[in-house]
This record gives sequence, C-alpha cells and structure tokens, in this order.
Amino acid sequence: MKRLIALARRLFPTLSVEKDETRNQLILRRVRIGIVVVACLVTLQSVLLVLGAWRNDRQIERHMGVAEANVLDAGPRRSTIEFVTPDRVTYRPELGVLYPSELENGMRIYVEYDVNNPDLVRVQDRNASLAIIPAGSIAVVGWLIAGAALFAVTVVERRVSPASRRVHPPIRPK
Repeated sequence: MKRLIALARRLFPTLSVEKDETRNQLILRRVRIGIVVVACLVTLQSVLLVLGAWRNDRQIERHMGVAEANVLDAGPRRSTIEFVTPDRVTYRPELGVLYPSELENGMRIYVEYDVNNPDLVRVQDRNASLAIIPAGSIAVVGWLIAGAALFAVTVVERRVSPASRRVHPPIRPK
C-alpha cells in the first residue's frame, strides 16, 4: 500500500514549487500538470456529451411528436432521415437523427421529435443511456493514455535527475 501511495505521489504532479527544484524538474512537473489537465478535459467532454444527450431527450419528451420516417443515408454516427408530420409537412433534419446505430438505407422507422423544433429527432425507444458507454469509454481511455504518459515522464525524470546519476553498489548474490 505504501508503494502505491508513493507511486501516486510520483505520478501526479504537485502545484507548489519545491525548494531545490531544477529547471528540468520544473519542466517535467509542468508537463505532468498539462497531461492531467488534458485528461480532465477529455473527461469533462464525455460528461457534457451525456448531459447534452439527456437535455435533447428532455426537450423531445416535453413536446413529443411521433412519425414514421424513411432512412435516406445510414451511417454509424449520423443517419439522414425524412419524415412527415401530422400537418403534412416533410422534414429532413439537417443534423440527422439521434442514436442512429443499426439503421440501414431504405428502412422505415418510427421517430420521436420535438414539435417545436422538428430538427431535433431521435429513433423511437432510444435515449441518452446509449451515450453513457461510449462517453465512459472515451474517459477511461483518456485516463489510461494519461497514466502511460505520466509514467513515461517519471521514467524520463529519473534519467535526467541528479539523484539517478549516483553509482549504486553492485548487488551481491547470496
């Protein structure tokens, strides 16, 4: 446990300047801070992605209309659809449909849309919970990459620090 705490202290940067900090150590500490800031920003983006999807769902649910739609162009992240509202107006949402996975060209699907803003459309029976796993995966991968980068900085720091240049006595076999 003590080793784990020592490793965490070594990997994660302190914001305060140490007394005998060399220029190289200052640079490496700032690099560590930058890595942690970038990982935090990636995590924030992931959280905002889920919150945005949730907000869109709430907006649709407040003023919900349901219509049958044709899938014009299906893609894994964006699908273009066309649907007709009960007042016989045809819409092709500019940004496509929310939660477009597993759609194929020519499919006929039901969509839920905001009657006040028909460009806000989602596939029926799909919601923001579908955004949690991709967003969480992005955050986890971001932190894994940050951890690897922090470890690499620690290795570099050991090579450039004066303490690592000390000659250690050879290990004698028992």
